Amino acid sequence: MTSSPLLSILDLATVEADGSIADAFAHSADVARLAEASGYERIWYAEHHNMPSIASSATAVLIAHIAAQTSTIGLGAGGVMLPNHSPLVVAEQFGTLAELHPGRIHLGLGRAPGTDGATFRALRRTHAAAESFPADVVELQRYLSDELPRTAVNAYPGRGTNVPLTILGSSLFGAQLAAQLGLPYSFASHFAPQLLTTAVQHYRANYTPSAAHPEPYVSAGINVVAAESDAEAEALFARTELHRVRTFLSRGREVPLTLDEAGQLIDTPAGREIRGMLQYTAVGGAERVREELAQFAKFADVDELVTVHAAPTRAEQLASVRIAAPTAA
Repeated sequence: MTSSPLLSILDLATVEADGSIADAFAHSADVARLAEASGYERIWYAEHHNMPSIASSATAVLIAHIAAQTSTIGLGAGGVMLPNHSPLVVAEQFGTLAELHPGRIHLGLGRAPGTDGATFRALRRTHAAAESFPADVVELQRYLSDELPRTAVNAYPGRGTNVPLTILGSSLFGAQLAAQLGLPYSFASHFAPQLLTTAVQHYRANYTPSAAHPEPYVSAGINVVAAESDAEAEALFARTELHRVRTFLSRGREVPLTLDEAGQLIDTPAGREIRGMLQYTAVGGAERVREELAQFAKFADVDELVTVHAAPTRAEQLASVRIAAPTAA
């Protein structure tokens, strides 16, 4: 583990209740430009489907849009849900990005479908697709390398780009596969905190060095609620919890819950379960939030922190990115 972990950002291109998808993309560009100016290492965009509050479903397209509006910051899928796709098509998409933006593109790979069963079927996939995830990762690696004979099926673009791969997970499965293949590993502790330490310990203890990655490399998600003072951040975190409960319990409803209705549910079993997803959250002004980030990195034994700026409003999210940044914007 590095003594001072790198900081990156996970951006879901969230759509506000009274906002548009175009607004979400404009905000993502604002986040990316601020993150680049503030010293963040990279930004990750996650594939989700059939979720009206998340606009990052076409991950490669969104990365291309953000890459054209920035200059140096790394951009990656955090991740592409590989069972939804042909490895060849993913290689072509990210090979194209790598050729257009050399050295900036990263590819995180997940095994979950990133959606519900009905939408998974609409993607023309079957649940058996998840069973071939390890083989699909290896196939994708080969398409991005230059080891396939020219007479074989190749990814053009893609061949020889060697886009860096990371295995994503929230259980031991991803840790085992990443260790076996000698690939970096990222744990989704920003919403699934339960197995964080167990998975990281397993990955490091069982890591098989590879040519590209002779040493293990771990990142982990952490929510961040940063404000100008500790007191403001604590008040903001209380609103963030309420906003999270409202968002999750409004799914599948024609009319979203009001804040008052969400407040009545915040201490129910469902509300407590949703709030438990925020177990790992750094809350505070600049000094305290950076201290909490450093403490979490040491506790989790990770090299990179994937920060999720969870405040309810656009302005508060941008302020959190700025206040928690590695360097002043």
